[in-house]
Formats: sequence, C-alpha cells, structure tokens
Amino acid sequence: MKKIIACFGIIMSLLSIACIGTVLAANNTQEIILNETKSELVNIKNKEVKSLADFQNSYGSPTYGLVAYILNKVRVYSIPLAILGIAISAINQYIVGVRHMETYYKGFNTMIAIVTCFVICQILPLVFAIIVKGWRG
Repeated sequence: MKKIIACFGIIMSLLSIACIGTVLAANNTQEIILNETKSELVNIKNKEVKSLADFQNSYGSPTYGLVAYILNKVRVYSIPLAILGIAISAINQYIVGVRHMETYYKGFNTMIAIVTCFVICQILPLVFAIIVKGWRG
C-alpha cells in the first residue's frame, strides 16, 4: 500500500511539474491578460454578432432574428445535455435500479422526460422557421 501511495505521489509531482506553465508577474492586473486572449475574445464576439445579424437579415425582423438565434443555441446545447441526462438516467435505471425498484422507475421516468425535452428542443427551431417564414411570407 505504501508503494502505491509513493508511486502515486511521484506521478502527481511529475505531472504537476510538467503542467506548470510560465508565470507572468505584473504590477498591474490589466497586464496579466495577454493580447492573444483579448483578440480571441473579440473574434468570438464578432462571430456571434455576425451570426445574430445573419439571423435578423434572414427573418427580416430583429425580434424574429433574435428568437431564431436563441432557438438555434438551445438546439445546439441541448445535445450534450441530453446525452449527459440519458447517461445519468441509465445509471439510475440499470445499475442502481437492479436493487431498488423505486430507483428503477425514477431512472426510466427521467429518461423519458429528457428524451421528450430533447425532441422538443430539436424540433422547435424548425417549427418556428416554418411558421415565421411560411405564413408570414
């Protein structure tokens, strides 16, 4: 047991030494943020503003464009959240639920709810686009 703890300590020490980057010391806290980070943040902001403007031009209205932009973000971010929720529900249903029936049903019901929310989040942008572009002209 002592050998395992010693090996673990040595490995963690080597990893921590390898992961330590350069340390920048500055008198002013504003100098800590590098110019590269600032430029990356500005690029991300400009990309999102352009994407929002594209949605507003596509839908012909700032309000409809903003709603379409938000629904698109919900559609994109619902995928990993649904995968995570389904994994947790499956653990509750198939692993913990083997011994406890209430946990089995809880996992099953949670999985059904997560899949339902996932389907709604994926279909809602399509329905919005059909209604706004199809009926509005």
